Amino acid sequence: MYQSDITQFLNQLKSQKPTLEEEQRRGRSLLWDKQPIDLDERAANQEARVKQNSYVYYQNF
Repeated sequence: MYQSDITQFLNQLKSQKPTLEEEQRRGRSLLWDKQPIDLDERAANQEARVKQNSYVYYQNF
């Protein structure tokens, strides 16, 4: 059965480092998997924000 060079490389890499997929999942969860947003807390945070002027360097004009 034919296997491309890339497939052979990936199979070899996985056999040399069997924990690779688990490490990838842990890394993905650190960067991408987020906790659900609490809508009440988000609304409270938005209400508590101080509105910033459109051009902050000249506030006295």
